Amino acid sequence: MKSWPRPEVPTITTADFQLRLFDTADQVIKPVHMPATGPVGMYVCGITPYDATHLGHGATYLAFDLIHRLLLATGRDVTFVQNITDVDDPLFERAERDNVDWRHLGTSQIDLFRSDMENLRVIPPQHYIGVQESIDDVIDVVQQLLDNGAAYIVDDPAHPDIYARRDATPQFGYESNYDEQTMAEFFAERGGDPTRPGKHDPLDALIWKARREGEPWWDSPFGQGRPGWHIECAAIARRFLGSTFAIQGGGSDLIFPHHEYSAAHIEAACNEPRMAGHYVHTGMISLDGVKMSKSLGNLVFVSKLTEQGARPSAIRLAVYASHYRQNRDFSTAVLAQAESRLDTWMQAVRRADDDSAARTLIDTVIKHLAEDLDTPGAIAAVDSWAAGIVGAKDASNASTELTGPGALVAQALDALMGITL
Repeated sequence: MKSWPRPEVPTITTADFQLRLFDTADQVIKPVHMPATGPVGMYVCGITPYDATHLGHGATYLAFDLIHRLLLATGRDVTFVQNITDVDDPLFERAERDNVDWRHLGTSQIDLFRSDMENLRVIPPQHYIGVQESIDDVIDVVQQLLDNGAAYIVDDPAHPDIYARRDATPQFGYESNYDEQTMAEFFAERGGDPTRPGKHDPLDALIWKARREGEPWWDSPFGQGRPGWHIECAAIARRFLGSTFAIQGGGSDLIFPHHEYSAAHIEAACNEPRMAGHYVHTGMISLDGVKMSKSLGNLVFVSKLTEQGARPSAIRLAVYASHYRQNRDFSTAVLAQAESRLDTWMQAVRRADDDSAARTLIDTVIKHLAEDLDTPGAIAAVDSWAAGIVGAKDASNASTELTGPGALVAQALDALMGITL
């Protein structure tokens, strides 16, 4: 599946720095492991295409775009993989509700998502992969899990579904660090089926759903059916990144069960102790203090914001005003402040004339971003620099062109944060 056009990202000269991120599994901020040779692997879970692209999605992908840009700034290549869950129950349910074909709904939402990511200048993945084009990869992993005893077929002639055993790896639970009760609650709330008859354990995860009337299906050695949710990401990640790689990421609502199980499936199939070096998760977005949700009908869509005149760089600044791991609030006031901040920065880069101050600022921004994406710290540093320029110089001195120190700062903010001035 095609992704979206790659934005032009300036190449900047930076001092050596080490990117450090919070790892959900180890509960610490630690350096991102860089392989001795070859690219850094990053897998970020994509959308289920039925409500693209709300700001919660946008905030997640903007956070990982920061990581992508910082890795590139270290001089490393990045292999970035993202899936699209274009076969799943929520998509079918929304299509039935709206009386449309699920394929048409998915296609329209994927097109909208691509457009939003292009407008936000998110660097696209090299591999943008849907479930429908990953069936063979899923079948391979499911077969491996069956062959090594990590999966089983339930005793149900009508629906011989296949489940992965949660005890197939001794390290199960290390990624989320959740206790049994929390796992059970989230499993039931987030797509699990703990009461399914025939399962060996309530927390065993569906990896192949036998054919049902009215649902899409594919042939496999173990019968007609379709993939479960978690096995999808496991199979795609293994195909393009191998059984171990640097970063798996997504929203904090994916910590369990989705990321726990996708890691467990790869680890059980490949006999690996740990799939990703870092498990990185973003906080949730609220609107005016109330968590955004489909049920409340308070989702804010990126496309609507841009249609109303919000500049993509201002949307980035609104998201970056709070730390990526926090549950953050969005409002018209937050966006208005971001628009005003963007105007000030644009004035400052056109009046800047101190090369030393500009280079010191860039080093400061990198220092903040490299330490677990401290965007509030980076923004505060640019605010302080810009205020000293805009407050001290007459507007008539502003240039319409970016040159000298201002151009250095603008290029750095574009390269590192995707903000165009």
